[in-house]
Amino acid sequence: MAAIDVQHYLSRARDFFEGMKFLRDDLDAFKFSTALLGIHCAISYCDALRTGMGSTKVSSDDHSSATNNLKSLLASIRFEGQQGLHHLEKLLSKKSRVAYAPEAARDIHIEDIVKRAERFAKWAEETGRTLKIEGW
Repeated sequence: MAAIDVQHYLSRARDFFEGMKFLRDDLDAFKFSTALLGIHCAISYCDALRTGMGSTKVSSDDHSSATNNLKSLLASIRFEGQQGLHHLEKLLSKKSRVAYAPEAARDIHIEDIVKRAERFAKWAEETGRTLKIEGW
């Protein structure tokens, strides 16, 4: 059953990632969509990793604990390559601001979100393969 859940989150992550890449060339028209797709891409990759590592705490209600849960899971198997988690933390910290804040986002902030999402996606893909997560 976990492999099916991993595939569910992984397919969403990849879909969000491709959508973000498609829209990033026109940030003037699609800055908020691009940013939210990047953030949701990271959330879905995180959920795929956590589910694949046995977590049952994956919830759409609380993304703030996702990073700590993934850190704990990786620490429990003594996984050394945790550099991607920094990008996840930064992306999650921007989610509410991008989605709900009344001020206009500056393009530099959107570009930072896109870069972090790309880096986190690369790290997550490598991590899923390295850990041989079933369903990856």
